[in-house]
Amino acid sequence: MRPAIVDEFDPPFVLSEPPAQTIPFVFNAPHAGAVYPASFLAASRLDAVALRRSEDAYVDELFTSVNELGAPLMAARFPRAYLDLNREPYELDSRMFDGRLPPFANTRSMRVAGGLGTIPRIVADGQEIYHSRLSVNEALHRIEWLYKPYHRALRQLLRRTVDMFGQAILIDCHSMPSSSVSRDDGTKADIVLGDRYGTSCHSLLIDLVEAALRGRGYTVVRNKPYAGGFITEHYGEPALGRHALQVEINRALYMDERSMQKKPGFTVLADDLTQAFIQVIADLEGEFTTRRIAAE
Repeated sequence: MRPAIVDEFDPPFVLSEPPAQTIPFVFNAPHAGAVYPASFLAASRLDAVALRRSEDAYVDELFTSVNELGAPLMAARFPRAYLDLNREPYELDSRMFDGRLPPFANTRSMRVAGGLGTIPRIVADGQEIYHSRLSVNEALHRIEWLYKPYHRALRQLLRRTVDMFGQAILIDCHSMPSSSVSRDDGTKADIVLGDRYGTSCHSLLIDLVEAALRGRGYTVVRNKPYAGGFITEHYGEPALGRHALQVEINRALYMDERSMQKKPGFTVLADDLTQAFIQVIADLEGEFTTRRIAAE
């Protein structure tokens, strides 16, 4: 039977495409969803503002112009607090549910222990989300009707890109609280690039993205504190010509973290990101034709 969540998130994600894909880039915003149905709010002990602490607010809008560059952009509509796409499909906390989870569920991962599994127990600042336990069927419905269709569409998009260009470059777009990126010297990182410590993409890609962003005045660090999650790890297979790079943007650059309102700097940042990737695309143009980036 079709569960109510299908109607609450209809459609569950948006895929915006250029008239023709002209570059092997795919952009993805899995945590930008901002649709909070009444049924979810009623089940939560938190209000909508508190729930949004986990949301990568407006990140899809920061990257909207990639269509003009010739790349597609995928973005979830359901919020990360409801279902986290950057996890294994069944990273589930047995303490959250009435009934027995399926035997293949991963109940012992570090992310589950921290309350941030596929169905999160807490929001980003540690507050418990739900009044009471959920049914196991509720969790399985979310995974079957939201998680799996999203990843199926993403896989198809990447497969199509490989068929067209011989390789695919996934840019996984996220934002991070400003409080999480203070460095030992007192400065704050503007952008954290995650390549799973050199395993999810060719080193040339992260080198060029870092150089392009630094050239526009941003403080960029690698893999600390965010090296990339399930998506970067799962889809990044450089030896097969499939590269995945996570981009985490300091929210203080473009929004008021308390009110969740955009700052005037939003437009500047969006333009800088566009210009940075124009530069990266130009620098990689020879690699697109020779396909040398597919091999280390």
